[in-house]
Amino acid sequence: MRKFIQIICLLLLTTIVKAQDPHFSQFFSSPLTLNPAFTGKFNGSWRLAVNHRDQWPTIPKAYVTTSGSIDFPILKGKLPEGDVFGIGISGLTDASSNNALKLNYGSLSVSYHKAIDENGFNTLGVGFQGTYASTTIDRSGLLFEDELRQNGFQPNTSGEYLINPNLGNTQRYVDVNAGLLYSGSSNGENNYYLGVSMYHINRPKVSFLRNSTANSWFLASRLTVHAGGTFPISDVAGINLSLIHQSQNKASETVIGGAFSLNANGDKENPTSFYIGSWLRVNDAIIPYLGLEFSGIRFGASYDINTSALKAATGSRGGTEFSVIYTKRPSEYMGIPCPRF
Repeated sequence: MRKFIQIICLLLLTTIVKAQDPHFSQFFSSPLTLNPAFTGKFNGSWRLAVNHRDQWPTIPKAYVTTSGSIDFPILKGKLPEGDVFGIGISGLTDASSNNALKLNYGSLSVSYHKAIDENGFNTLGVGFQGTYASTTIDRSGLLFEDELRQNGFQPNTSGEYLINPNLGNTQRYVDVNAGLLYSGSSNGENNYYLGVSMYHINRPKVSFLRNSTANSWFLASRLTVHAGGTFPISDVAGINLSLIHQSQNKASETVIGGAFSLNANGDKENPTSFYIGSWLRVNDAIIPYLGLEFSGIRFGASYDINTSALKAATGSRGGTEFSVIYTKRPSEYMGIPCPRF
């Protein structure tokens, strides 16, 4: 019973933060949900990225998030040397509270990166993203505060809410996002980057009450600042670092960490590499990470270990996350240093 009450309190805490976006611990493996300016900014012909996260597994299907994207540079032969024009499409689905609330996003992104030195090692880019979104609620799967009794839940005590004729099950809206990205290299081998992005610039209206201004909610803008880099320390070893700070409404998070990489075949353009490292979500979780890269494919796996007060309800099990990125490179392809994920 104590465990049950802890879980209920946890769910009540999460509802206090309204309109908070889905997020990934492996933010560095989900480029188009991190910053639209990452669109097309990589070494290759095209890039496919897939991410899946199951948060708080002790609560069945509390938050399950899946995203996918494909992006590629275009007009290579028609742009100045070192410049990149990218385009991409992405989608994300997020289900919470055992599918009681579902969010679906479909996005189109474009970016342009201008070389600011002769060899193209340093670039400054801007990206824009338009999103069509839908939010669906299943009222039959909802439980309310006044339904909680000493011996459990008593249904239908929130009947006035459930039969409200103004309540809609699906809301749709258009969203606008944008970002800036600086990418640089000091020697053609390393890479470092700094970016800032803002999602929900237009603050779209999100409400399940039709024709009710008093009960309207507007999706708060999300501001993200992020940085990272890849730094070789020998012919076969390197360090990969990244950090992010983002804020939305009254919620914020900071994640920082890195991974050590070992190139097993010694091939810089088509490596077989192993990654091991960890990230820290400040005041919340430790995130161990393992990765494997070969033939242009990189697999990543991480696990959130709660360190905050929530660990009493989650048993320190913050959630599992997996990522896959495939970058298509022509044979003997030589590119300029770009952010790697």
